Amino acid sequence: MTTVMEQEILDVEREYWDSMVNKDPAVATRLTAERSLITGAQGVGEVTSASIGEMVQSDGWTLKRYEFSDVRVLSPNPDTAILAYHVTEELEVDGKPLTLEANDSTVWMRKGGGWVSVLRTEAVAGDPYGRDKQGAPS
Repeated sequence: MTTVMEQEILDVEREYWDSMVNKDPAVATRLTAERSLITGAQGVGEVTSASIGEMVQSDGWTLKRYEFSDVRVLSPNPDTAILAYHVTEELEVDGKPLTLEANDSTVWMRKGGGWVSVLRTEAVAGDPYGRDKQGAPS
């Protein structure tokens, strides 16, 4: 059974992902803290509520569809929520279709009556030792 807060956090996460599908910088900006950390295959970085809008609109990729599974939510206090889930992404990258399986998490903090993201992580799914990313054995 999903609690009210869990549903609220899942809804705001979907709203964020929908902003990527729709390339909507206003929504991404509203849902991102003034300073927010981001980690993924490209490393560790920081985004701002101002820069996230540009990222959402950038060329070279289009998110067509996404689907969450194995969703988990923890709330250490009423103003903080941690969401973790598996996501299947259907993208177009450099003009070619791509399906990506990843494990993501977001830390949300309540601010001004809404929620903002302060940390986003994405780990491409696969072998934890990277064996599936290596060439054929010699």
